[in-house]
Amino acid sequence: MNKVFSTFIGLLISTSVLAQSDPNLGIIPVPVSITKSSGSFTLDKTAILVNQSIDGAKSADLLNAFIVSNAGFALREAKVAQPSQKSIVLTSVGADKLSAEGYNIIVTPNQIKLVGKGAGLFYAVQSFMQMMPAKGTAAISIPAVTINDYPRFSYRGTMLDVSRHYFPISFIKKYIDQLAYYKINTFHWHLTDDQGWRLEIKKYPKLTAVASSRNGTIIGHYPGNGNYLTEVKGFYTQDEAKEIVRYASERFITVVPEIELPGHASAAIAAYPELSCFPDRDTFINDKTPWSGSRKGKQVQQTWGVFDDIFVPSENTFTFLNNVLDEVIAIFPSKYIHIGGDEAPKTYWKESPFCQALMKQKGLKDEHELQSYFIQTIEKHVNSKGRSIIGWDEILEGGLAPNATVMSWRGEDGGIAAAQQNHEVIMTPGSMGLYIDHKQSNSPDEPVTIGGYAPYQKIYAYDPIPKVLTAEQRKYIKGVQANMWSEYIKTPEKAENHAFPRLLALSEIAWSPVERKDLKNFTEERLPTHLAQLDKKGWNLWVPTPIGQSEKPLSGGDFTIDLKVPIKGGKIYYSLDESRPSESAFLYTKPISVKVPQGEKRTLKTIVIAPSGKRSVTTETILDNGAPVVKAEAKK
Repeated sequence: MNKVFSTFIGLLISTSVLAQSDPNLGIIPVPVSITKSSGSFTLDKTAILVNQSIDGAKSADLLNAFIVSNAGFALREAKVAQPSQKSIVLTSVGADKLSAEGYNIIVTPNQIKLVGKGAGLFYAVQSFMQMMPAKGTAAISIPAVTINDYPRFSYRGTMLDVSRHYFPISFIKKYIDQLAYYKINTFHWHLTDDQGWRLEIKKYPKLTAVASSRNGTIIGHYPGNGNYLTEVKGFYTQDEAKEIVRYASERFITVVPEIELPGHASAAIAAYPELSCFPDRDTFINDKTPWSGSRKGKQVQQTWGVFDDIFVPSENTFTFLNNVLDEVIAIFPSKYIHIGGDEAPKTYWKESPFCQALMKQKGLKDEHELQSYFIQTIEKHVNSKGRSIIGWDEILEGGLAPNATVMSWRGEDGGIAAAQQNHEVIMTPGSMGLYIDHKQSNSPDEPVTIGGYAPYQKIYAYDPIPKVLTAEQRKYIKGVQANMWSEYIKTPEKAENHAFPRLLALSEIAWSPVERKDLKNFTEERLPTHLAQLDKKGWNLWVPTPIGQSEKPLSGGDFTIDLKVPIKGGKIYYSLDESRPSESAFLYTKPISVKVPQGEKRTLKTIVIAPSGKRSVTTETILDNGAPVVKAEAKK
């Protein structure tokens, strides 16, 4: 077996215990079409595996390894199958008629045919593995079916911020494995910011010697109630970054690097103060900010927010950034190079005699146009290397660079404006649930987050194509992305908790047609099995709260609360006496009946415990029977 997928296979075993009864066969994201036929294919030791695809050897290895883990036997591999011989065939014949990344799965009683090429064949294998029943039988029955599938969007992404907190290579590979399994094809790697520079740049060694480390971090929610007084450091060597690019590429994932400019530059300026408008000014630190170490000179930030000290638009700065980007481009073969462009305060530019003289020289009417000049200067260099820039929607301010792609995060307005100007757009609005560093429930049990509210249901409900756009303008919406900023995410375990199940919802809005979305089927039929497998493999997922429980108060006197377990094999415990539910509380086995006297309230509290012992947050529902009865005063 090819070693490429040895780690990958361990994460993917048996994700569709209920695939036989689910009309969508347990597949996430849901395919474009599924047509069931009579009969089934019995997968046993007599079947053979045939690879007739020009590029399917690794996918064939992946599938056979999965069957070994799932059924306990390997399929004999052959170049051809006899007409009467049961076989699984991977083929690229007919794939030219499919769309990019598209695939077909045809299951008959005698043959399973997986049709596609490149990413399409790889995705056919992912879907087929999700279709297979649970581990434990020597003969596996797979229903006869024809699946036709292809993605809605060409860009299906997720961003991981490693600047605020560094995550090890082993976790990033594990994360990429799961992205591939759910057909997410872009890993946006946020490598630099005010709190740390995480990529080795050989021409500028201070970026890793100085900018990759900060002396401390605030405790608790901004502005903080103390400082951990612990150094936070880490960076990726160029060889490690190349390894991530290779690893992702083998799973048909593009890695898009982000080098922030002109704002969010404190770490780089700490290493090279001459990149600032005012090199001799100390980094501004509020007297109330909990701080570790010296407050003198240029410092890597220890708190969160937006900072005035941004890159000065000088020839020296452009030389520095061009040299940095040349090394970045040599590592990352992606079409896009992300240059940030967001949250760049203009205070220092307004105060700087150099900037004001430059604006006058260039005929720029304000600092927004100066930012546009900055971005366009960088774009010319990136374009000269055969690449394109992508940036957050602030790059629209002052005039959009000619060939730029806009990532719309401050709602949809930036994306709409860019599409109306015939620029490509990636939708990633935080207001639509796509900031997965936000909290997942309104329970007080939620850990500290940056704020906001983004349950997976909110992501699932989002349509990335704004209805206000014309049919022609809609063509410029190239995809959708979820973002995980790591200010309040210090560990891989917490990153996992923020990512799942929300990335599964993202995968469906990024891949599947709108008309195929079905929240009830997703939540009740497919998601519970996928979460159980993530749980079994040790992912620190966020365990959903009971299906059917309202977070809003309910009115009345007689209540019947009908709940469903959100993770296969999990259990619901509840209380009605204001106590915190646990294993010692009531075990939910049937609908809960509650009678509440008029004028009184009861509080239903629940918790879900996954098979591994992981717990959901506590969820409360107020059962309210209105105002108390006021007895009429007796007549004298």
